This record gives sequence, C-alpha cells and structure tokens, in this order.
Amino acid sequence: MEKNTLGKNIVIYTTLAFMLVCALFPLYWMLNTSFKSQGEVYNMVPTFLPKHFGWSAYEKLITEKHFLVNIKNSVVVSLLVSFGSIVVSVLAAYAISKLRFRGRRFMSQGILYAYLMPRAVLFIPLYMLVSSIGLNDSIWGLMIIYPTITIPYATWMLISYFKSIPVEIEEAALIDGCTRVQTLLKIIFPLSAPGIAATFIFAFTLCWSEYLYALVVVTKSTDKTITLALSDLIVGDVFAWGPLMGGSIIASIPILIMYLFTSKYMVSGMTVGGVK
Repeated sequence: MEKNTLGKNIVIYTTLAFMLVCALFPLYWMLNTSFKSQGEVYNMVPTFLPKHFGWSAYEKLITEKHFLVNIKNSVVVSLLVSFGSIVVSVLAAYAISKLRFRGRRFMSQGILYAYLMPRAVLFIPLYMLVSSIGLNDSIWGLMIIYPTITIPYATWMLISYFKSIPVEIEEAALIDGCTRVQTLLKIIFPLSAPGIAATFIFAFTLCWSEYLYALVVVTKSTDKTITLALSDLIVGDVFAWGPLMGGSIIASIPILIMYLFTSKYMVSGMTVGGVK
C-alpha cells in the first residue's frame, strides 16, 4: 500500500511539475528576452540566459515611449469600468434571478445575446456615439464603451451564481424583518463573494486586454492604453523584441496582483451548511 501510494504521488507530482514548467516557460522566455540586446535576440543559437544583462529595453519603455502613462490609463479605465460593471450587474442579476416579473426570461436571454454580439459590428456605431458627445480620443470614451462588454458578461455570470444560493436563506432573512435591499447587502452579497470576485477579475481582464475599441477611439499617445502602447512598438516589419517583451512582462503584473488579492475568495461551497 505504501509503495503504491509513493509511486502514485511521484507520478502526480512529476506531471504537475512538467505542466508548471510548460506554463511558466513562456513567461521566463519573455523575461529572458527583455534583458538581451537586439543582436543577441537574433542569434541563430538561442541562449537561455543573457550573455550581458541590460536594462535598455525598460529604459526605452519608460523614457522614450512613456509606458508608465499608458499603464496608468489602463489601470484607471479597467478599475473604474470593472467596479461600475459589478455594481450594475449585481443589481440586474439579483433582480433577474430572484424576483418574479414579466419578461424576466427574455431579459436574461437578451443579456446573453448582447455579450455574444461581435465587436467588429459595434465599433462604428459606438465610435459615432462617443464622437457625438465629444469624448473621442479620450479614455473617458473608453469608459463609456467598455461597459457594453463587461456588463452583459458580468450579469450573465452572476445570474447563474445567484441561482445557486438556496432560496431558504433569503426567505429566512425576509422573515426576520430584512428588506430586499438589506437581504441583498447582508445575505446575498457576502455569500456571493467568490462569484463576484471571479467576475471582477474577468471583467478587469477584458478591459485590460481590449484592443479594437481602443484602437478606434484613441489616437493621442498620452491617452493610449497598454495594448496600443505595445502595438506601437512594432513598426512595419521591425520588431523591437526587447522592449516588446519587457512591456508584456509589465502588462502581466497587474493581472497577477489582482489574482493574488482575490484568489482567497475564489472557492466554492461557502453556502454549504447555511440551511439547517
């Protein structure tokens, strides 16, 4: 029995280690490339460690390309849009999943269809909208456009999560004298923390990595997001691999931080045992 268990554990941990190496190797190669010179990047024989560590790629990003400004723009847009989308989506998802009213099923399906609408079909009318109110070529225009992506997604995800919460918990709170708003804030919202946290992460990621709408709306360099800043590093068929990989590493850091701070909420079963 002990030998079988030991052999099973060896196979499991070896497999997990191999999968971890496969998952982390692209990140390592990006970091490795960002410290190389342009000539070393194009060597016929790749090197797994830079022969000469250099910070020129990061210096170029910060001093010449003003990459920190682009990061700030992406952080501001992604955070504000994600928070606003979660607030709206929580209210909409609660109403659709818990309240009984005419057209509830049609509204739920309409939210799904709105999320599945191709972005290539919408960017022209959305650009005309932000232009008509004078917010084109500005991150404020993106803050108006991005909720059309995040709110349908977040609402659809939270509808399914709210439906999984036992209705007996909510009924017990109503019997004890809570209003609908108090039930939402004191009962449903705490129990839904894992789903809300996961939805917030994905909404933030959607805004952080969005490229098409940003490309159409923003042309001013000081208002560009991080995706546009990275694409500007490619001029014709010339790839500045050092700055491009360095910028990609920097672009992945906020997502990692977001996951680290919210990963403790991304567990299931918080409502198990909540009903006697």
